[in-house]
Amino acid sequence: MDWWNALGNPAKVFYCMAAFFSVFLVWQIIAALLGFGGDDDGHVDHGDGDHHDAAASTAAFKLLSVRSVVTFFTLFAWAGALYLTPPDAVPLWRAMTWGLLWGLVGMVVVATIFYMMRRLTESGNVSVSQCVGSNGTVYLDIPAGGCGQVRVLLGGRVSFIKARAAASENLKAGTAVTVLKTIDSTTVEVGPAESV
Repeated sequence: MDWWNALGNPAKVFYCMAAFFSVFLVWQIIAALLGFGGDDDGHVDHGDGDHHDAAASTAAFKLLSVRSVVTFFTLFAWAGALYLTPPDAVPLWRAMTWGLLWGLVGMVVVATIFYMMRRLTESGNVSVSQCVGSNGTVYLDIPAGGCGQVRVLLGGRVSFIKARAAASENLKAGTAVTVLKTIDSTTVEVGPAESV
């Protein structure tokens, strides 16, 4: 408490901000590592790759994303707090200037890291057309005229892909199927393996 009481009001404000944004930053990092947030909707994305052009890649570099803004305020607050802590405290304007510089550097670094991570993820995407002719099994029932999901080997790994049955058949989960063709970039048409 003596240490806290020795601080000036600006330093106390900076420490409170630093604590708040640090918790938020740690939560963001954990969420990112666990795969929460971002544009991941929980489904395996096997697009045709046409949308991964230069414009999309440039748009992925979002300097003002939530993560980079939180990083900015975290570093800004910690820098301000530390520069205002006795016995080596500097004037408030200098502490804020250094805090802004630290925050901006952190913001750019985090935006760059997530941009590179997204590029690595995009480079690993494969097209559903690669599984045409492959055998798999129905994972989620495919009702007649509707869509379900099949489990097939795609790009060297097991993938779950949206599927429709040929000839409006009703295919139950566990049925062995063969992928006949692609319907669009995320959906395939399948038929019972024994009839193909």
